[in-house]
Amino acid sequence: MDTNCKEKLEELRAAFDGILQNYLDRMCFKPDILNESMKYSLEQGGKRLRPVLMFACAQMLGGKVQDVAGFALALEMIHTYSLIHDDLPAMDNDDFRRGKPSNHKKFGEGQAILAGDALLNEAYSICFSECSKGKTYRNAAALLCKNAGAAGMVAGQAADLFWQGREGAGKTEADFIFLNKTAKMIMSAVTVPACVYDADENIIALFSEYGKNFGFLFQITDDILDESGDFEKLGKTVGKDKQEKKLSALSLYGREKSEELADYYCGLCLKLLNEMPYESGFLQALTQYVRKREA
Repeated sequence: MDTNCKEKLEELRAAFDGILQNYLDRMCFKPDILNESMKYSLEQGGKRLRPVLMFACAQMLGGKVQDVAGFALALEMIHTYSLIHDDLPAMDNDDFRRGKPSNHKKFGEGQAILAGDALLNEAYSICFSECSKGKTYRNAAALLCKNAGAAGMVAGQAADLFWQGREGAGKTEADFIFLNKTAKMIMSAVTVPACVYDADENIIALFSEYGKNFGFLFQITDDILDESGDFEKLGKTVGKDKQEKKLSALSLYGREKSEELADYYCGLCLKLLNEMPYESGFLQALTQYVRKREA
């Protein structure tokens, strides 16, 4: 990623962190432990990839960060709640997230579940508030909420758990997990701005397809890093997929084929960006950055 793109990445990330901090400064739920556990995971940072994608797409369409700030905040809350629950002993059973103790290790399993529940409900509350801005915002909110639930991320998590350690799963099952567990929320990140600005159906379809392939790229690189990455860079335990017999790109295709698939989905993303009638240099650089990421 060249210097200009790195600067833009940091600019968009900082813009989101400012929006989040403004929300956190006003957040005062009771009891205090609920407020503290919600903040703990929201403040841990991470790549902020989904808000960055949303802001970049808004700007690419000629809009402003502030136009989709509420949706970006809701999206990151949904993502954060999913990580809290994903780390629980009943799910992936991971003691670390972003280099710090997982929420349940810090506050206990019960409080971690409630922190996740609270973040999800607060995200939906924000989406409901955005609906007052008009039809295009209502459409965007409906898309985001649908992709987070039983027709999206939750379905992907359920399938991920179901196929853990089972025989007979193949590409169809893996693609279902990749699409729903990971890609649906990334599709939300890139498609919500198109909905907000009332883009025509062809443009929305292009954004959605880009988000889908970006999601597959992200998940496959995540699976590769689970085998080849290290704790210091990832901030979470490595080797969990193999240890828990997860259905992953590595378990299904092996390392070499998974690398080829990551290249394939990266290429598809770049092709889709080139088909869009907008300047997409930053998104192209971000796509290639995800392909080569080490964390």
